[in-house]
Amino acid sequence: MRGLHADTGYLLYRLGLRSGQLFNASLQESGLRLRHYAVLRFLATTEGALQRELSARLGYDPSAIVGLVDDLERLGFAERRPSPEDRRSRIVALTDEGRAFLRDGDEAGLRVTGELLEPLDHGERETLHALLLRITKTDLR
Repeated sequence: MRGLHADTGYLLYRLGLRSGQLFNASLQESGLRLRHYAVLRFLATTEGALQRELSARLGYDPSAIVGLVDDLERLGFAERRPSPEDRRSRIVALTDEGRAFLRDGDEAGLRVTGELLEPLDHGERETLHALLLRITKTDLR
């Protein structure tokens, strides 16, 4: 029987857990979590998105998206706007306050990544990033 540390999938799982723990700790003061940050980061790349699009693109359950957007709206980081194509639909958009929060969050994210990948040199970090992009590229479209 192989040990857990011989299983690449398990190691990726452990890396994801550790990354989430470190990132959540860096966000703790704000009351947000990594999932909130992911929504904000996605919204920063677009003029807005339907909640169902956020769910599909981020891989979160639609009911979780509703709660996350509610939290972000309550803090003034995101807002729901009527969709120009369909009056029944609402688009979630990043606010100026959300952009300001992201600037600070990005700095925290860089610190977390630096701590997480500390054992790797610059070239190894670039290689790891390129490999992860290749593996996950179908999920990011």
